[in-house]
Amino acid sequence: MFKRVLVANRGEIALRIIRACRELDVESVAVYSEADVDSMHVQLADDAVCIGPGPSKESYLKADRIIAAAEITGADAIHPGYGFLSENARFAEICQTSGITFIGPSASVISMMGDKATARATAVANGVPITPGSGIMVDAEAALEEAKKIGLPVMIKATAGGGGRGMRPCFEIGEFISLFRAASNEALAAFGNGECYLEKLVINPHHIEFQIIADSHGNYIHLGERDCSMQRRNQKIIEECPSPLLTPELRQRMGEASVALIKAINYQNAGTIEYLVDEKAENFYFMEMNTRIQVEHPVTEEVMGCELIKEQIRVAAGEPLSRHVLQASPRGHSIECRINAEDPYNNFTPSPGTIDLWYAPGGKGVRVDTHVYSGYSVPPYYDSMIAKLIVTGATREIAIARMKRALGEFMIRGIKTTIPFQQEILAHPDFASGNYDIGWVSRFIEERKS
Repeated sequence: MFKRVLVANRGEIALRIIRACRELDVESVAVYSEADVDSMHVQLADDAVCIGPGPSKESYLKADRIIAAAEITGADAIHPGYGFLSENARFAEICQTSGITFIGPSASVISMMGDKATARATAVANGVPITPGSGIMVDAEAALEEAKKIGLPVMIKATAGGGGRGMRPCFEIGEFISLFRAASNEALAAFGNGECYLEKLVINPHHIEFQIIADSHGNYIHLGERDCSMQRRNQKIIEECPSPLLTPELRQRMGEASVALIKAINYQNAGTIEYLVDEKAENFYFMEMNTRIQVEHPVTEEVMGCELIKEQIRVAAGEPLSRHVLQASPRGHSIECRINAEDPYNNFTPSPGTIDLWYAPGGKGVRVDTHVYSGYSVPPYYDSMIAKLIVTGATREIAIARMKRALGEFMIRGIKTTIPFQQEILAHPDFASGNYDIGWVSRFIEERKS
């Protein structure tokens, strides 16, 4: 097992990793920007190093500063969390050449599955269904001809994209050129790579992802699915496990496809395989693979009775998956709401500022993952998520009632949050029936305006 793990992240995920390290009797090192000097992960780590000013490009995205912090503090491993450098193959490679273990898959696998066009080709080679699409495209006019062959509607997707950036749906051929260039330019600015590819757009799909994890001892497993269809502009708002959509037969097919894929690429550590499922829940299509832990992993932990961050650390240290993970089976239902510092009634404008009052809900089946406290100032530089509210119940109906109660107890003053909007969603009959897809939130917002 490692002696010291450096946490190359911030916020709730950094705190989550630090707690896992402490329970494994492993020391932790926090890195932080000047804007995060008062963040809880800095206070609770065994050691902490400032790596630069507030903007992430001057701090959390500076690989050289993170490696230097690991070296001066004697860290023998780095956990990247999610976002920032978590899916950066070059960073994983630098860790390896520096003699520091990267807690995640190998750099070659990150590179293979991080490039979405290559990932699709890998899925096809291993019998995992995909939607019709194109190879990598850089020229808008050539991409237009491909779009005509595939047939509209199509989704234009940046090959290096993520977090909903570099994506544009196209329904009209006359709009294609401008949409392609917009997606490419957005991806170039965000990821330094403007290459795109095309996918046939599935109408009213559901976004289902399977949690996978594997070790170096030949264990390749999945831990069930999460339904992430409740999203706005490709950003998830509410997730649940298991999905209210999947039949047992479809769940089995998707799980088997996920395991077959990670075996074929010799994947090690945790990851997520994302699929689109058609509105009749008959067909599924590989969308992409995230070679890291996901924001929404707690709902899987609650339903499957495991601790994924601990398993990531164990696997990276060369240990086999824990027996209780290998034998995990689902129990109950879990729902997660991402609590964001945004004004949901002003086009979800970010709402940084000082939190005057913070009171988190509690009680049976309620979990809050956060780095926030009364008096904390939410900086303007990062993702707006300030907490994850996770509830679990014996049934979906119990979980929904518990989430309604927990959202009602949550008190946050001084900034705007998405809680009122999520309360509206939880109260809607479509959510109660599980009758929603990835376009539901957009339609709901438009209906509220009329």
